Amino acid sequence: MKFLTLTVEIITGFIILFFLIKILGKKVINQITPFTFIAAIVFSELLGNALYDDKIGVEYIIYAMTLWAIMIFTVEVLSQKNLLFRKIAEGKPSVLIENGIINRDQLKRNKMNINQLQSLLRQSETFSIREVAYCYLEANGSISILKKTPKQKLQQEDLQLPPKSVYVPVTLIRDGELLEDELIDIGKTTVWLNNELTSQGINDFHDVFLAEWLEGDGLFVQTIKQVSG
Repeated sequence: MKFLTLTVEIITGFIILFFLIKILGKKVINQITPFTFIAAIVFSELLGNALYDDKIGVEYIIYAMTLWAIMIFTVEVLSQKNLLFRKIAEGKPSVLIENGIINRDQLKRNKMNINQLQSLLRQSETFSIREVAYCYLEANGSISILKKTPKQKLQQEDLQLPPKSVYVPVTLIRDGELLEDELIDIGKTTVWLNNELTSQGINDFHDVFLAEWLEGDGLFVQTIKQVSG
């Protein structure tokens, strides 16, 4: 009897889930905003918990899932019709890099640090901050990047050029802290680094928010004063 009851509940939950997703649209599946992300999780938990609770019947599954879907649908409708409510419910993108300069205040506001920003950039096939003109943190946690110089991906043989070595940028200073291991890895000394900073008008590495070395392209530096606006 338990297997029969479970079978009925699973089939019922499946049918309700199918139709509700069709009604609510792809936005819930794509989890475009933090709200839709949490809503999707709770939605699945309602079904999962109901299926494995002997005291809960089909009526509970139908009622709970339908009510939750109605509330989600109500929020989506209000978001479409009311700009203020949309701003509250969905939020807005944060500018993490603007005109090539890191926005430190926005990093702090979004509970991020420079390491996490660099990680997100690498995941988007951008290995150096010097390439970025604008970087937006979207409401769903992903980033959108506009590079300084749009480049088409051309194969070396198309231009009949000899193979060119590729180098990975190395961070030497991060948030005012010198990364000595990285400096050693590229075969440089603190004297060399201080000379490089001095040539850019910086006397103390503690004033540097980010210093990044790229072979063939030199040292890219942004000071704490720059990124703090």
